[in-house]
Amino acid sequence: MAAGLSAYRDQHFKGTRADLEKKLETSTTLYVGNLSFYTSEEQIYELFSKSGDIKRIIMGLDRIKKTPCGFCFVEYYFREGAENAIRYINGTRLEDRIVRSDWDAGFEEGRQYGRGRSGGQVRDEYRNDYDPGRGGYGKLAQERNRADDSFDAESYSDMK
Repeated sequence: MAAGLSAYRDQHFKGTRADLEKKLETSTTLYVGNLSFYTSEEQIYELFSKSGDIKRIIMGLDRIKKTPCGFCFVEYYFREGAENAIRYINGTRLEDRIVRSDWDAGFEEGRQYGRGRSGGQVRDEYRNDYDPGRGGYGKLAQERNRADDSFDAESYSDMK
């Protein structure tokens, strides 16, 4: 039984929806998300190689800092390995985080970088909760907190 396609589609895919669907149906590449910023390539290899022979792993990087930002691509030699990973590894824990795996149309240079304004992933910019595995508070929440702190300091000095 083949592992089915999810509803997620890469909005930056260059081609028609039909082209994307065809690539996904034959792909040997997975997008892996919800990783800690501290998860290593070796840890990914150790976990995902249990489902099949891995051709390569491409770690997701912050576009500006060039540091890991919580995702990667795992490319298998054969579709069966990727199907096994979707079936058996998706939803399991790595470094106390639930790993999300999904089909990817295939890695292209440049996709290893986060698409958020601050260089990381978009989802980390809008997060209001504190997540130590993903850099603390979301980037926009951090900016708001810094602005609030500087405002409070100015208000305090005005009261003197």
